[in-house]
Amino acid sequence: MATTEKNNVIVELYDLSITPRKDDRFGRVVTNKTLTEDDLIAIAVARRTDLNANTLKASMEILKEIGAEQLANGASVRFGLGYFNLVVNGVFIGDMAKWDSTQHSLTVNAVATADVRNRVNLATVDVRGMAASGLAINAVIDINSGKVNSVLTPGGGINITGSRIKIEGDKPTVGLSLINQTTNQVVPIPKTSILTNDRSKISAIVPAGLTAGDYKLSICTQYSNANTSLKEPRTFVFEYLLTVAG
Repeated sequence: MATTEKNNVIVELYDLSITPRKDDRFGRVVTNKTLTEDDLIAIAVARRTDLNANTLKASMEILKEIGAEQLANGASVRFGLGYFNLVVNGVFIGDMAKWDSTQHSLTVNAVATADVRNRVNLATVDVRGMAASGLAINAVIDINSGKVNSVLTPGGGINITGSRIKIEGDKPTVGLSLINQTTNQVVPIPKTSILTNDRSKISAIVPAGLTAGDYKLSICTQYSNANTSLKEPRTFVFEYLLTVAG
């Protein structure tokens, strides 16, 4: 089902505050849409009217279940857009060391296939200058584990670094929140759980009752470099998935 459609990516620029040069910038891809499996199936059916949406969805669910099963049994699996394998975290003491779930863990390593990498490399890139708001999250650090842009610990702390991320304003949408990627439930992080609130760094406590799953961090603020706040809040959703273990 390969198409001849030309791929195009838009990049916006943000201040790179960690270097001494005031005109240093870093680029961030503008995410123009977020697609679910149902969205992809709908596109496939639109391109190939001989395909059945229900059959495609059922087939995908079966393959996903088998892939996850085999991966959890130690197999290396190529599925869809990437290769997946298990990685062991933690240090073992001695030649006959045993598995200790308080010290060791398994995580999934994912690498894009050559086809995906090639298509991305061939995409045209339009750099349209500085982002209008300048609001951006650069990193989310889980204090309990020290991991960056990957996990959340319920009841634990996180450090958020970025540009113009200070929580400020009186609109009801202003604040930090976590969006469950399966249910779309929005879980606010209370203002009382925000310990540091600066232009380039926020420290906060993750809600203790946060259920297992994948989340995205959203920040909404009326902060401005000027002496007055913005009239309307601006929102930035961090592109990395942050996982709460089951």
